[in-house]
Amino acid sequence: MVDGEYRTERDSLGELKVPAEALWGIQTQRAVENFPISGLRMPRAFIEALGLIKASAAEANGALELIPAERVIAIVQAAEMVASGAVDEHFPVDVFQTGSGTSSNMNANEVIAQLASEHLAAPVHPNDEVNMGQSSNDVIPTAVHLSAVLQTQRFLLPSLDYLETVIREQAAAVDDVVKTGRTHLMDAMPIRMSQEMGAWASQVGHAKARLQTSLSELKGLAQGGTAVGTGINAHPNFRAHFLRALNARTGIDFQSAPDPFEAQSSIDALSAFSGHLKTLGAALIKISNDLRWMNSGPLAGLGEISLPALQPGSSIMPGKVNPVIPEAVAQVGAQVIGNDATVTVATQSGNFQLNVMWPLVAHNVLQSGMLLSHAANVLADKAIAGLTVNREHLADQVARNPVLVTALNMVIGYDLGARIAKIAYREERPLLDVAREMTDLSEARLRELLDPEKLTQGGIPGTDAESSDRE
Repeated sequence: MVDGEYRTERDSLGELKVPAEALWGIQTQRAVENFPISGLRMPRAFIEALGLIKASAAEANGALELIPAERVIAIVQAAEMVASGAVDEHFPVDVFQTGSGTSSNMNANEVIAQLASEHLAAPVHPNDEVNMGQSSNDVIPTAVHLSAVLQTQRFLLPSLDYLETVIREQAAAVDDVVKTGRTHLMDAMPIRMSQEMGAWASQVGHAKARLQTSLSELKGLAQGGTAVGTGINAHPNFRAHFLRALNARTGIDFQSAPDPFEAQSSIDALSAFSGHLKTLGAALIKISNDLRWMNSGPLAGLGEISLPALQPGSSIMPGKVNPVIPEAVAQVGAQVIGNDATVTVATQSGNFQLNVMWPLVAHNVLQSGMLLSHAANVLADKAIAGLTVNREHLADQVARNPVLVTALNMVIGYDLGARIAKIAYREERPLLDVAREMTDLSEARLRELLDPEKLTQGGIPGTDAESSDRE
């Protein structure tokens, strides 16, 4: 019954008014009214995954001759609209909902049933047809795995590829620059700037490899386990047909989870994946903080590099420019670390045959992935690609670094070296001058042993045990 701006629908709990123009039905409306908590809706990638699952399930049930062909076509077309994002405004359910995600599953079932009914000019049932051979308890875990895999392959991994490439290109451009290394934020032995940047690139590369390994486990899907893992109400051949349809749609080799009971009652694979996202977030914080320190100044800080000037840095101090991109990226890392802490709590919320924090896990994992994707691109484009190196300043710092005396350890011993360094520090004199006075080494020999560029190549200075990692 339609009454002005609303229509009245009925379910096993009674009647309820639903907005007349809404594609969703009574179960979704109950969720809207029950969970006015955050205003956060389920992520786009998750809604896409629901559409892909419903389309593939309909094709599977059609192949098994459980649903007539014309109804399969209508359901598939409607599900593909959901997957495309064309009806996202009809997915109003809050992230903080029933822990199984039943509200989101029914939201998809009701929207698809309404669209299919309009196409056929005949009613399509959201439970009996759109949800055939499925339950929220296998659909939602499948949707979280599916969306995490798709989002990571489409966005995060390419962004990390790009960031690593930009870092390595910038490192190659400054391979001839020698700078003072730092441990404990204190002056240490010299390194090449390319070695420092190369470490950043390796962090990104290793994060990428960890994520790729983790994806292989996420490709195991719970679909077909239905309510508790036994597969009740799903045709024995449903899994095989479903995977064939889904893999054709995505071009990815998804498989059935080896143990459907584990796949529905635990989120261990997602927890491990989230842990790798957290590690990546922490790595980006490290890189961002290195950039901030190196850019600090320009007069009273390290002043090793200059980041692109993107916006005024102060509402009161004219001319001030801040490292806004590293600051933003570090905040992303902090958010991802917090998201992972939430996922860790959710991991222990599997009770018997079901984990009851699936929607929250979907939100946090997918948010972390997209934040990291965008942050990696921004860090590459607006910070690392455009930085300039203050070469003269770096050379001056290296030349005045008394820690270079470490290169004399094998010749004069640690104790004498320490005395030389302390005098050079205290009297603010060049290390070379003090070493010449306190040892019997010639100036030529000292210059050879204390050559900063050679010291970046490792080995024992001034001996046959010198080594080089450069061609």
